[in-house]
Amino acid sequence: MTAAPRASRVPRTPRIPSAPVRAGVPEHGRMPKYYAAKAELVELLEELGEGGLLPTERELAERYGVARETLRLALRELLLEGRVRRQGRGTVVAGPKIEQPLSLSSYTEGVRRQGRLPGRRLIGLERFAAEAQVAEELGVEVGAQVWHLERVLLADEERVGLESTYAPVALLPGLDEDFDPESSFYAYARDVCGLPAGGGQERIETVLATPREALLIGTPPALPMLLLHRRSWDVTGRPFERVRTLYRGDRFSFTAELSAGD
Repeated sequence: MTAAPRASRVPRTPRIPSAPVRAGVPEHGRMPKYYAAKAELVELLEELGEGGLLPTERELAERYGVARETLRLALRELLLEGRVRRQGRGTVVAGPKIEQPLSLSSYTEGVRRQGRLPGRRLIGLERFAAEAQVAEELGVEVGAQVWHLERVLLADEERVGLESTYAPVALLPGLDEDFDPESSFYAYARDVCGLPAGGGQERIETVLATPREALLIGTPPALPMLLLHRRSWDVTGRPFERVRTLYRGDRFSFTAELSAGD
């Protein structure tokens, strides 16, 4: 007697939310298998809620009728988008991204507005003779003494970025003695050194972290990062800092207030 063939699972068409870009579905309506699995996973994330533990890859692949490699592609996209995060050997639903304003407010102020606990961990503070590019950006002579302050950024004790600050020693002479590296650099410059921020210029780009940066932030090297370059000056127009900040692309988004032009 021949056994009846086992019915194969036909994945249902996932719910596609209404959106101007049709949630990534091409006009011909055919979705790659990994994307269909991703849509199913998004619904599961909504059911589990923040902090919820996802089933294993094997269990999810069986549930959605896809190969484990296909399932991994879907999970990888969700990881890069910041919807899930690794926790030990498992995967959990991530909370919302931290919204950081594009303004002269400090990282500390921006994170506190999100109801999270900001923090910084000192990597190093040293002084060196400024080379041509740094000297030009800080408005000092080549060879003038410049501070380099490097810190890991924290939000609720989670490592979320890496900040490198360059500043003229002449304007902030006591940085190595009376500055708390876990506190706001802007608040110190304003309250202790008499350097209130008057303006700045910022540029954003996407990059991949170097192996050293990934190790310090605690992320895979392939995780996309948001890199911000900022040059700030005080109310007299005198440059007092040049900052390079690397933010985790899966944990941060940025907002800016816009006004109508002429």
